[in-house]
Amino acid sequence: MKTTTIAIIASFILLGTSLRAEDTVTLRFGHFPNITHAQGLIAHALSRQGKGWFESRLGPGVGIQWFTYNAGPSAMEAMFAGSLDVTYVGQGPALNAYLKSEGAEIRIISGAATGGAALVVRPDGGIKSPADFRGKTIATPQFGNTQDISCRAWLKTNGFKVTQTGGDIRVLPVANPDQLGMFQQKQVDAVWTVEPWVTRLLRKANGQIFYDDKDVLTTWLASSAKFLNQHRELAKKIAQANVELTVWLQSHPEEAQKLLVQELEAETKSKVEPESVSEAWKRIRFTSEVSPQLVMKAVADGQAAGFIKGSTDTSKLIAIP
Repeated sequence: MKTTTIAIIASFILLGTSLRAEDTVTLRFGHFPNITHAQGLIAHALSRQGKGWFESRLGPGVGIQWFTYNAGPSAMEAMFAGSLDVTYVGQGPALNAYLKSEGAEIRIISGAATGGAALVVRPDGGIKSPADFRGKTIATPQFGNTQDISCRAWLKTNGFKVTQTGGDIRVLPVANPDQLGMFQQKQVDAVWTVEPWVTRLLRKANGQIFYDDKDVLTTWLASSAKFLNQHRELAKKIAQANVELTVWLQSHPEEAQKLLVQELEAETKSKVEPESVSEAWKRIRFTSEVSPQLVMKAVADGQAAGFIKGSTDTSKLIAIP
């Protein structure tokens, strides 16, 4: 009898442990090593220190696994593959992924940043007007990422024919860390990129900003539709934690920048000058709001660049829980 009682108690203990294990959620969270992804960088840095911003707000049953990407298309591919739940990402890739899936896959649950992107030209390149870009080579972070789409749309607006393989101007995908070397070696005439890489080109290669891309949804917080449907309350907590983090970094810029520098150095394995981050910070507007006007502009840019064809229905895209 005693043995049976002990067995029953043991069974309940094992069942309780099993239930607790099932209740644990590992949140797969992405961001890029860009200053425009400040919320992601800061949160990642705090996670490394055991002071997780999101962890402390999502509850004891939630763990976070961080992933970093060079640009948006890679992050969206991971989300399509089911290996990423939430990520900071630019407008172009998120919008493209949403429309390609006919509104079935991607949801935006919060804003993060606008601005902080620019078209930078070499000081000796002789580029003084849009017409001077004819026959030149412009580097962008990745084919189909936000800056790549903005670049192609801007060129088309200025009368150039741009194709995937050439046209009047060559648009060349180059990973952000590799852009400086090619810029200095005159392998490219200009770069359309995002902070901190804009400031890096200005400070280390005497680059000049030809066009400051202020009216762009540089970063927003995207979720897979599946994750949102299955964990709506958790998604709500994530969005709220992002809002609180955005307010915090706005009111504590020096502390925020210090954490951001630490995380950038950890992820890029290179020295980051605090002065560069401070300079870049001024060109970015951190906000958790999502402007309907900028969403419309993103759609127009995607169409002009040839990435968006067919339906442009974004009625299900913004799903702030």
